[in-house]
Amino acid sequence: MIQTTDWGSCVKDGVATLACIPIVMQNVINFAVLFAGVVCVAIIIYAGIKFATSEGDPEKIAIARRSVTYAIGGLIFVILSFVVLGIVGNITGVDRIVPTK
Repeated sequence: MIQTTDWGSCVKDGVATLACIPIVMQNVINFAVLFAGVVCVAIIIYAGIKFATSEGDPEKIAIARRSVTYAIGGLIFVILSFVVLGIVGNITGVDRIVPTK
C-alpha cells in the first residue's frame, strides 16, 4: 500500500487550494518510488527467467546479467537522488517537501 500524506487543512470547503501542491507532489513522489521498486523487482525476475532459459548461451547470459545490472543501477540512482535531496535539504534548512506543522 502506498503511504500518502494527509491533506490536512489545505482543502477549504471541499475545494483544494494552492497549499495542496506540496502534498500532491509528495504523494506522486511516494508512488514513483514504489513504482521504481516494483519495476526493479519485475526486471530482476524477468532476467532470472532469461538466465535460466539461456541454455548456456553466453550471449543470452550476458543479456540477462546486463538487465539485472541496469535494474539495480536504476534503483540505486533513485535511492541516491533521495540521499542527495536530503543532504541539500539539510544544508538549506528544508526538511522535506511537505513542511511539518
